[in-house]
Amino acid sequence: MTSPWRSALARPAVWISLAAVLGALAFGLLLVALMGVPVGDAIEAFAEGAWGSPYAVAASLNRSLAFALVGLGFVLAQRANLTNVGGEGQIAVGGIVATAVALYGGAKELPAGLAFVLPALAAALAGGLWGAIAGVLKAKVGTNEVISTLMLSFIAVWMVYGSVQSEQLLRQPVSNATTLPESLEIPDPTKIPLLTGDFSMPLHWGLPVGIVLAIVVAVVLNRTVLGLRLRAVGLNPLAARRAGMPMVSSVVGVLFAAGALGGLAGAFMLQGEQYSLKTGFSSSYGFDGLVVGLLARGSVTGVVAGSLLFGFLRSGGINMEMSANVPTALVVVIQGLIIVTLAGAAHRLDKKETPR
Repeated sequence: MTSPWRSALARPAVWISLAAVLGALAFGLLLVALMGVPVGDAIEAFAEGAWGSPYAVAASLNRSLAFALVGLGFVLAQRANLTNVGGEGQIAVGGIVATAVALYGGAKELPAGLAFVLPALAAALAGGLWGAIAGVLKAKVGTNEVISTLMLSFIAVWMVYGSVQSEQLLRQPVSNATTLPESLEIPDPTKIPLLTGDFSMPLHWGLPVGIVLAIVVAVVLNRTVLGLRLRAVGLNPLAARRAGMPMVSSVVGVLFAAGALGGLAGAFMLQGEQYSLKTGFSSSYGFDGLVVGLLARGSVTGVVAGSLLFGFLRSGGINMEMSANVPTALVVVIQGLIIVTLAGAAHRLDKKETPR
């Protein structure tokens, strides 16, 4: 066993968190039994949907990627004592812009590679600007960023709805009464290539990009002057201002970066999996990513672990509903139980570690 693993497993927090998750899952299975669903069937359906095949593993990892990007944005903003709850809206804006650029921005005509890179970059820029709106409001007029990012999320979600309802925007041409209110499928060159080249395991190139971004965020937060400056701004804004640190650019910049990660998550969902914009495109991924960021407590490693947990939970939950008739709402309840138990465990650890 390598020393990093030994060091990690020696930490009480790891075991307490693991016990909290297992306890929540056990309680969830109890609820399944009380609903009259055979527990064995539910577990089998969950395992099949989460990791039962190469396709299931890829779907779980793709979902984890979206959660991770939103969670990384959250911990980045959290370092400056800002709370970005706008991941849902940033994903939605990213999806709209990626769709528009892929369909009507001439991206498909670009040389190989740029055809799918351009919509993703445009989505990241759009998500960043969406997040920066909250940053400007915070820095210039003192608006609470929790309220502004949340309100911007609602606006963005309705923008998706409006975009796919109007033929003047992104709705596909209506040919008959059964034409769905969604965009056309994006051209093949603008779809993110699969790592395996095969839809039996549809893992796309967003995954290595996400891994690189996680490393970059960890380095920025822990090894750079920028990370130190964000910490100073977060811990004591007044002292940071008197020390000559640029408060406005720090606040706006960090919320731009958080928004860009959310926008990129939207591009990956659109260009890597769904291929067309629909109502409900973001499917609460932003809010689940927010929870991942909250549970990570400022740690990039925590974001990775939390996003994997939620990604596999969501895939397993979807299959439980389809194969074992367990309502998806129950999976949401289990997620809530995990959050509550982990938060309780974290609170207890904090009290234990705080010197009296």
